[in-house]
Amino acid sequence: MKILVINSGSSSIKYKLFLMPQHRLVSKGLIEHIGEKGSQIQDHYSGLQLILKKVDGVSAVGHRVVHGAEEFRKPVIIDNHVIRKIRQCCQLAPLHNPANLTGILACKKLLPGVKQVAVFDTAFHQTIPDYAHIYGLPYQYYKKFGIRKYGFHGTSHEYVAHEAAKKLKKPLNKLKIITCHLGNGCSIAAVDKGKSVDTSMGFTPLEGLVMGTRCGDIDPALVTYIMHKAKLGIPEVENLLNKASGLRGISGISNDMRFLQEKQEKGNSRAKLAIDIFTYRIRKYIGAYSAAMSGCDAVVFTAGIGEHQEKIREKICRNLFIYFKKAPKILVIPTEEELMIARQAYKLISE
Repeated sequence: MKILVINSGSSSIKYKLFLMPQHRLVSKGLIEHIGEKGSQIQDHYSGLQLILKKVDGVSAVGHRVVHGAEEFRKPVIIDNHVIRKIRQCCQLAPLHNPANLTGILACKKLLPGVKQVAVFDTAFHQTIPDYAHIYGLPYQYYKKFGIRKYGFHGTSHEYVAHEAAKKLKKPLNKLKIITCHLGNGCSIAAVDKGKSVDTSMGFTPLEGLVMGTRCGDIDPALVTYIMHKAKLGIPEVENLLNKASGLRGISGISNDMRFLQEKQEKGNSRAKLAIDIFTYRIRKYIGAYSAAMSGCDAVVFTAGIGEHQEKIREKICRNLFIYFKKAPKILVIPTEEELMIARQAYKLISE
């Protein structure tokens, strides 16, 4: 069975075609600049037409959908009801869900009768208990507006947790694992017996770790203070927190960890400070999640920084576990979110 995995962005479509259940990658590619000035590809429908000329025999389509709120706790076969609910979730992920939905609607037209499956970034974290996902705000804001911790990168955290269990040659339901997805966007998850019990990202991907351009955890009162002092409006402060902070904002140079390490080695103090803050925040979360799970069997590093920056991993882990009776295993596992989507789509339509 051939399963086409689609990751539809606002102006791009990433795709991979897998032969299942063999888990064999048959084809992959990227369509960019959709709808942009000068582009020959005016919309996602046209982009998918190009993709379908390159692949054949598609039995099912698996779609990455960023936000499923509390509605979706697991992958689902897409029907009109699911499409309506994904559309409702657009208000929670206005940069991602509309683009994801555009890809779904285009596939529905181009592949009539072919089953489509939605796999949600937030679904893996729906097992987080209420005391860990409810904020210290009036409870009515949770009930009325759905304000709570949702978490993201769920497909990546779930994939590497399963792969870690294989490497450790132990059942996943017997393990306590901390998964660190460190790229331009960063998040950590506490995975206890195969279930996410906490994660660093929250209502939006802004909470948690210091990231490439996102600030991560800050005193919420700072937002109104900065707005007043710098005379910023809502769009400007949202841009500040999401696109001008993090490694870029601290260093004043770049959000590229490789470049920052080069500058640090040449004596740049701001680059060093950015790296120190980045690694300190990760160490703090690993310690907190080890306590939350009453132990830790393995720490997994994945994504661009996690997989490729050995010095950053060493800095994070140095003397971190000296008070543990038995230090956890440190694993580096390349993430493969598209394969995880293909697995889940195959399992669902084969039931």
